[in-house]
Amino acid sequence: METASVDHHGRETAYRHRDAEGEGPTLLCVHGSGGAHGVWRGQFRLASDYPVAALDLSGHGDSDDVDADAGYETLSAYVDDVVAVAEETDASVLVGNSLGGAVALTLALERDLDLDALVLAGTGAKLAVLSDLLDWLENDFDRAVSFLHGEDKLFHTDDERLVEGSKEAMYDAGQAVTRRDFLSCHTFDVRDEVSEISVPTLALVGEYDRLTPPSYHEYLAETMPDGELGTVEDAAHLAMLERPGAFNEAVKTFLDHRVA
Repeated sequence: METASVDHHGRETAYRHRDAEGEGPTLLCVHGSGGAHGVWRGQFRLASDYPVAALDLSGHGDSDDVDADAGYETLSAYVDDVVAVAEETDASVLVGNSLGGAVALTLALERDLDLDALVLAGTGAKLAVLSDLLDWLENDFDRAVSFLHGEDKLFHTDDERLVEGSKEAMYDAGQAVTRRDFLSCHTFDVRDEVSEISVPTLALVGEYDRLTPPSYHEYLAETMPDGELGTVEDAAHLAMLERPGAFNEAVKTFLDHRVA
C-alpha cells in the first residue's frame, strides 16, 4: 500500500492507495466525523478488482488542518480535499460514510469531477444531529464519545477491539475537529437537490444503524434517478469496519453490475 499526499489550496492532504490486479475504476473512500483513513482498512481488500484510495480529510489523520467555519465552508474545504486526491489517483467512484457521504453528495452536485458511481454508506440527504450530542461535543467530549459508542450507534457488536479503536481515533481527531464535523453534518440538507445526481448510486445501510437509519437510505435510493438500496446485516453505522466482508461484497456486486 502506498502512502502519499497532495498539496492543494495551501495545505497537504494525506491518503493511502493500493493498485488493483484488475482494471476497474478507482474507489476513493471518504471517512466520517472524527475519523480518518483507517476506518477503511478492510476495503483495501477490494483492490483485487478495483484500485482503492482512502484519504484523511483536513484536520484528520496525517492531513493539515484548514481554517474554516463549521457548516458549508467546512464541507466545501473537505470537497477540495477529495477532488485533489481524486485527481491524483484518477478516482471516479466515491465511497462516503456519514459526513463522508455528505462530502460526496456535495461534490457530485457542485463540482465537475467525472464520476462513475457513488456508494453512500451510513449517511443521508439530511444529517440533523441530536441537540444533546451537539451540547456534549462542546462541553463534555467524553460523554459525546461514550454516547456515540452506545448500542446500535457506531457499532451493533460489542467487540471491544473495534469500540476502543474507534474511540481512540475520535480522541486523536480531537474535540474541536470532531465538533466541527458534526456541526457541518447538522447544517447539511440536500433533499431538494439529490434528484439531480444521475450517476449510479448505492445507498448502503447497516441493519441496526440508529444514527442514519434505513429510512435515510431508502430516501436516497427512491429519490436519486439511478439509486438502489443495500443492507449490511448485523451492523450499525460503521458497517465497513464491523462487517467488512459483507460490506465489500455489496460494493463489488454493485460495481460489477453497474460500472465495470
